[in-house]
Amino acid sequence: MSPHRVAVIGASGYGGLQTVRLLHTHPRLRVTFLGGHGSVGSHWRELAPFLDTGPDLHVAQPDPDVIAAAADLVVLSLPNGRAGTLAPALLERGLRVVDLSADYRFAHLEDWRQIYGGHGGAVERTDAGLCAEAVYGLPEFNHRAIATARLVACPGCFPTTSLLALLPLLQEGLILSEGIVIDAKTGTSGGGREARQHLLLAEAGEAVAPYGVEGHRHTREIEIQATTLGRSLPVRLQFTPHLLPMVRGLLATVYGQLHAPDCSAAQLTSHFLDTYRDHPCVDVLPVGVYPSTKWVRQTNRALLSVATNPHTGQVIVMAALDNLLKGQAGQAVQCLNIMLGLPDSTGLPLEPFYP
Repeated sequence: MSPHRVAVIGASGYGGLQTVRLLHTHPRLRVTFLGGHGSVGSHWRELAPFLDTGPDLHVAQPDPDVIAAAADLVVLSLPNGRAGTLAPALLERGLRVVDLSADYRFAHLEDWRQIYGGHGGAVERTDAGLCAEAVYGLPEFNHRAIATARLVACPGCFPTTSLLALLPLLQEGLILSEGIVIDAKTGTSGGGREARQHLLLAEAGEAVAPYGVEGHRHTREIEIQATTLGRSLPVRLQFTPHLLPMVRGLLATVYGQLHAPDCSAAQLTSHFLDTYRDHPCVDVLPVGVYPSTKWVRQTNRALLSVATNPHTGQVIVMAALDNLLKGQAGQAVQCLNIMLGLPDSTGLPLEPFYP
């Protein structure tokens, strides 16, 4: 059986590089087009000389007609604001698209404008209909919709980690929908490959620093999806990210107020195990075992652990994943698998390179 042809647009960024690397070893997918802007004309070996193998392709301008002739599926790994200028033309040509940016994560275009309008929103968007059509690409909770979608909007690493921890609790009404706190810590690769002062080694090394404390742009996305997928009352939460001096990895600690304060960690862990029983990319740890980012490094696997505090009536869920894989490129490939009727984990690494 011939492999499905995939175009990767934005091939020189971290998301694009990781996507191409995963697809090159995938048994049913093949990279047939590399697109970009600043890297046009570069061969894959120039972009990734540190990898032994890869597609024998040069980066080209992302012309929709050329892409449609070369591929059946497209992964967009572009800065926020750019996917919206390309996706409509690709869909018109019959391609199926997985977008790694935030352009289609909101069903209402106005929500995107309010949050991202000042970040790459110079081009006026007129694709409100596609925003409403796009499927939120969280496989563990949107599997059926992803399978038939033309356009999938993959959540980023922070929303993925937070929602995997929250949704089992919200769907069963186990916690209050207000007063939720998410304390998250991530490596520097989450900021992308472009040079930025706060990501320099001299700035980020030997330090832990919070950022986006008041109204981080992922807060609204998490609230909307926690409400929608969690089948709950409107969710209000505090999300605070922190930058750690490591390259990859993300750990989120999520706090919620239990409806039944006497509910035990063992009972909640059993519920989480039932929720994720048929989802190979999420594992739930035994009570008292807490996840480390090193345990998920270089994998498309998320690790969850549940604890309770009887004194405060709170549940504490800890979630770890690799922000470049399960939080980005790996999740895109997982969505492609689902769209093609393949097992979720096809071609994806689940065992970490430890230590």
